[in-house]
Amino acid sequence: MASRAWFVPLLLTLGVLASTAGTAEARRGRRSFGGSQYHANGTFGLGLELGAPSGLNAKYFLSDTTALNFGIGADGYGYGYRDGVSFYLDYLWHPVLLASTPAFQLPLYVGIGGRLWSFNDNRYNDDGLALGVRVPVGIDLDLNNVPLDFYLQLTFVLDFYQHYRDNLHGGLEGSVGFRFWF
Repeated sequence: MASRAWFVPLLLTLGVLASTAGTAEARRGRRSFGGSQYHANGTFGLGLELGAPSGLNAKYFLSDTTALNFGIGADGYGYGYRDGVSFYLDYLWHPVLLASTPAFQLPLYVGIGGRLWSFNDNRYNDDGLALGVRVPVGIDLDLNNVPLDFYLQLTFVLDFYQHYRDNLHGGLEGSVGFRFWF
C-alpha cells in the first residue's frame, strides 16, 4: 500500500485552521432541527476519521434533518489481506436527539450511501476495485461551546467487485472521528 505520508500535511492544515478560526460563538451559526431540537454546530464540518476508513471526513447539512457525509481514506480493516483507498458518500438523517445538556448534544443518525474502494490483495499481489453500498448508524457528541463534534459510527458495507476473484462481500466496519465546524 502507498505511504501514509499525506496524514502529516493534513494534520498541519487542520491545526492551522483551528488556530486561526476565531471564537466559537462568532462562527457557529447553529442550525435548529425540527422536532428533535438538535442544533448542529454549523453547516459544514471537516475532520479526521480513524478505523475503517482512516482519513479525511466532511459533513454538509442539506436541510434541518439531512446531511451529506463524505470522505477519503485508507481502508482494509475487516478484510485483513486487502489494503487500499476508499472514497465514500452517505446521505444521513438525524431522527432522534438522545441527550441535550448545556455542554453537548447527542443526536443519533442513520443513512445510506456508496463507496468506491481501490485495493491491493496481499495474498495474490493483485489489484482490485469494488463498488459498495454503505448503511451507517452513529452518534455525534456535538459540543455546544466550541465548533467541534466527535462521532462513533458502525457501517454495514456490501461490496460488489469488478473484474476480480470475488463477486460480493459484506461486512461491518467501525470508525471514530472528529469534525471542526465552519
